[in-house]
Amino acid sequence: MNILLVEDDSRISDFVIKGLEEAGHAVALAPTAESAREQLQEHVWDLILMDIMLPGIDGVQLTKLIRRRHNQTPILVLSALDGPDDKVYALDSGADDYLVKPFHFKELLSRINALVRRANLAHRGESQQYTSGPLQVNAAEHTVSVHGEQVDLSPKEYKLLCYLLEHHGRVVSRTQLLNAVWGINFDNSTNVVDVYISYLRAKIEKQGTKFIHTVKGAGYLWKAPQ
Repeated sequence: MNILLVEDDSRISDFVIKGLEEAGHAVALAPTAESAREQLQEHVWDLILMDIMLPGIDGVQLTKLIRRRHNQTPILVLSALDGPDDKVYALDSGADDYLVKPFHFKELLSRINALVRRANLAHRGESQQYTSGPLQVNAAEHTVSVHGEQVDLSPKEYKLLCYLLEHHGRVVSRTQLLNAVWGINFDNSTNVVDVYISYLRAKIEKQGTKFIHTVKGAGYLWKAPQ
């Protein structure tokens, strides 16, 4: 899981990062809201861990900004503020959960798992089917067909396809695709994205149908055939 930790206290961030990486997660640190905004523009995240007491823009303001941009990544607030009003304000501003510092690391992991399960269930419920011209994806069964013929995709090809479909009509960069499909710690100098795009094209772009368009210097764009 790719996790963005927004925390300016190095003692807390070191502790959280160490524990999450030992649990198998990839974690990036943003010590300020400004650096967090850069990370949010450049990468795709499965979860955001948000401190409230940040220098400059605070965590609640940043949460509001994230939601105004229609980013629905789950946000778990980690804060020393333990008053009911503090919790209500953060949750009403768009946070999904609130954990008071100091906390037991096992509880943090449990909250993370619960949030991600909830987000995945909601996503599956909304996206049982994708249709784009002659291409159809059954998300529940992980099946893909083009012109009525089933297409066999590898797990990475399938994940890449779904990400492009979810962002249809928008250019997505190679970095975004690399982070979403292979993870933030994958070597970003590799050409694996271009290789898998070519694999995907060979399997789904048949009978003169074109879905994936290369935007020079920017990335790739999914468009339904007219």
